[in-house]
Amino acid sequence: MIDNVLLFIVSAAVIGFAGFPLFSGPPSVERGGKKKPNHLINEKSPYLLQHAENPVDWHPWGDAAILRAKRENKPILLSIGYSTCHWCHVMEKESFENEDIARIMNEHYVCIKVDREERPDLDNIYMSAVTALTGSGGWPLNVFLTPDLKPFFGGTYFPADSGYQMISWPDLLLRIVRIWNDPMERAKLLQTGEKLQASLVTHLSMPNRNESPTTLNLEPVVRGVRRYAARYDARFGGFGEPPKFPSPVIQNYLLARYRRLIKDNGPVPEAVKILSMVETTLGAMIRGGIFDQVGGGFHRYATDGKWHVPHFEKMLYDNAQMLINCLDAWVITKNDLYKYAAKATADYLIRDLSGPEGAFYSAEDADSLPMEGSIQDKKEGAFYVWEMSELENLLDKRSLEVFNDFYGVRGEGNVESDPHGEFKGKNILFRSGTVKKTAGRFDLDVIKVNEILEAGLKTLYRERCKRPRPHLDDKILSSWNGLAVSAMSRAWQVLEEKKYLDAARNAAFFIRDHLYDAQEKKLYRRWRGGERKYSGIAEDYAFFTQGLIDLYESDGDPGWLELALDLTDIQTAEFHDKVHGGYFMTADSDDDHLIVRVKEENDSVMPSANAVSACNLIRLSRYLNREDLHQMAEGAIAYFFDKINRFPEAMPQMLVALQMHLTAPVQIVIVSEKPSETAEAMARSARSAFIPGKMIIKMDDDETRRRMTRHLPFVEAMKPVGGLSAAYVCNDFSCKAPITDPDEFKKILDGVESV
Repeated sequence: MIDNVLLFIVSAAVIGFAGFPLFSGPPSVERGGKKKPNHLINEKSPYLLQHAENPVDWHPWGDAAILRAKRENKPILLSIGYSTCHWCHVMEKESFENEDIARIMNEHYVCIKVDREERPDLDNIYMSAVTALTGSGGWPLNVFLTPDLKPFFGGTYFPADSGYQMISWPDLLLRIVRIWNDPMERAKLLQTGEKLQASLVTHLSMPNRNESPTTLNLEPVVRGVRRYAARYDARFGGFGEPPKFPSPVIQNYLLARYRRLIKDNGPVPEAVKILSMVETTLGAMIRGGIFDQVGGGFHRYATDGKWHVPHFEKMLYDNAQMLINCLDAWVITKNDLYKYAAKATADYLIRDLSGPEGAFYSAEDADSLPMEGSIQDKKEGAFYVWEMSELENLLDKRSLEVFNDFYGVRGEGNVESDPHGEFKGKNILFRSGTVKKTAGRFDLDVIKVNEILEAGLKTLYRERCKRPRPHLDDKILSSWNGLAVSAMSRAWQVLEEKKYLDAARNAAFFIRDHLYDAQEKKLYRRWRGGERKYSGIAEDYAFFTQGLIDLYESDGDPGWLELALDLTDIQTAEFHDKVHGGYFMTADSDDDHLIVRVKEENDSVMPSANAVSACNLIRLSRYLNREDLHQMAEGAIAYFFDKINRFPEAMPQMLVALQMHLTAPVQIVIVSEKPSETAEAMARSARSAFIPGKMIIKMDDDETRRRMTRHLPFVEAMKPVGGLSAAYVCNDFSCKAPITDPDEFKKILDGVESV
């Protein structure tokens, strides 16, 4: 379909996963002269505003740019990225700020910039196209489209100058122009676009997935463990080769499967193996450089197999999910390493990623200036790395020796995997051993070593606060805040610190009050600078709904449950494929320019909206006694069952939904005539227990009882016992005798059958 020239380009353009390149680019190209804003200047997206003064005549996605391409019969250059993307910054400096290169782009193309975090629907479509053409994808994503938006070629990062075994960006631009201007060659490109679009419709909309009735069973859930075990790195943890991503959705599935096995069969070898995989992986990440040892929180991914050298971005969605992983691991194992990491991550999110009105911001960049007022370019990880001389000036000699031993600091730098010399002479802190071993080497007791390490981290944190901070992407996304509401709710349930419940509530209030329009029956995706924009996609509804259910289980306010139901009903009306099943990524009434209506199936750095929606439907059907929601959940899982049966490792969260669906629900009902310490003690035990899919209903006043009885008539008969607060533990509506002693309740809860 594509001529030899473009085939060469395709092969030359291959880049590592997620935009992690296989080489370092050439030096930056600076441009002079007065900066003149382009069409992005009135946008709110931090990423689009980063490009608003490029000499490239960038347009935002929309009617104006698309109509111009059709009118002038020019190909569209669609460039997609996000504000904390390292290689997006590199390509901007090298090419998009270069006036000569910009002149080529402006003369021959209609250039459109898209923030992938605002428009993941567009990113999904055109990333799929580029992956089909080249075999890989990443950001920046640069896609060439016909004026009617059909992709015919694309790639990720291209250098400004030839070399590095890659064609240069200007050479690529000019070659495509020559082909476009040749009628015969253009016909081939148009044919490529038509065929590629047809393929995208087949693979992304997925009609006719299962034509015959499907009998659901647990075999895919069992098979998933074997598939992950085959990919598991037994030495350093993780699943697959570097670059290594945290993949919290995998840990979530494995822990849910572990819990089910333990409750059914006790500590059988498979359960022991599952927990070992999770513990090795989580432990290696927490001890590694991918975890910010000084300030808490997890970086985007590790470039090496040991989790030592991270790509230093910090994303809200990663940290929200990893927080839940750490909390659940601590509840199961009582290993304080997980509790420490959970608390440090939760505190990081509140301290550095939450806004004054309570919502959470999106991300922090990997790059920052080496020092205040520096005339150098921003450097990867500059905010986080240390030279020995800095530590010598901050710590006394004895503390320095202990600190360096534990955190692997060396005079020459400790970064072994550094092919481009970015971290020469620098140290990325990681736990190189144990406190006990360090204590033995310096003839100190463990308590003293912990005191030295804690004081050292506080000193480094204060010093680091003086450095120029990485860029903060302060846009607020409904979906990512939904994940944060879930995470903070779980942090409150397990750690019992009220600041976490406050954080969950405040974020939920913000999304409800600023991004949800009850009159329109619509959830919006993004808020920034007083503007809400873009219709919510399926993940916005699904993740925020999940957060609301988790928040209800934390504070017992039925209003959260009722809002979750309202959102689910809207999602069903706008996104559900009523013919074939499953949820589309976008509503039917959204952007007319989408060339395909995507239906997500695979989990990636976040679970798919379809999988989370299936879990939400199951939970809501049980809380609200809605058989229609139960049937929808079953239909959603059945739609994807053939895929999860063949490739369970691609859809771990759908495996969680399948197991939840096929397991009788656990209901915990706590009743009292008025709020009491006994009822709250039992509620704390119920909240903190790791029982995926459990229901917690707490009724301690007439209004709450009235609202919950309306949905679940069976709870009306559950009353306090002799004036004492009581807890009822039920399996599939079959309840044990009421319990009034919190200690006895906890023992029964520990033995309850669960998902």
